[in-house]
Amino acid sequence: GTMRADGVERVSSDELAEAAGVNSPKVRKDLSYLGSYGTRGVGYEVSYLSGHIAAALGLTQNWRVAIVGAGNLGKALAGYPGFGSRGFEVVALLDSDPLVVGQEIGWLRVSPVDAMETVLERTRANMAVLSVPADVSRGLCDTLVACGITSILSFAPVVLQVPDHVQLRKVDMATELQILAYHAQRAQVSDIADQAR
Repeated sequence: GTMRADGVERVSSDELAEAAGVNSPKVRKDLSYLGSYGTRGVGYEVSYLSGHIAAALGLTQNWRVAIVGAGNLGKALAGYPGFGSRGFEVVALLDSDPLVVGQEIGWLRVSPVDAMETVLERTRANMAVLSVPADVSRGLCDTLVACGITSILSFAPVVLQVPDHVQLRKVDMATELQILAYHAQRAQVSDIADQAR
């Protein structure tokens, strides 16, 4: 998906292969399953191709996101304006705190987490974000799976177990910060090296 962002119009199967870290014939073979629209020697129209790949992966469906946990992170995510343009719509916000339930965040009213099944059904949510403390995340994750949610993004700093048909991505803030600090430190070191020359 990064090629579109860079404004590349056409891309060869070699370039696709390099970006995906596989060999070129394998990419051509994978693409042939999607139908033939690569002109040999000319490459593939990136926007056309990404549309087809998106459709093949099911990315053209509308993702209706339920955010579980209306703390600072959940509220910030619910108010994030960048979702809509990418086909994500936040349709529900749930919390267990009676003081938070019923509050309006943007155009959403926080629902009680006890009513999760009803809320997910009513809003037709098909993706969930877990922004809850570690100790309650496992139970809530199990409930989401039991309610039929198959795509979950978790910010909880614990390992969650899900069945094979469920996609779970974990965002580990501490790890991300460590990676960021590492790169920042390396940049400083190279600055100092430059100044010493």
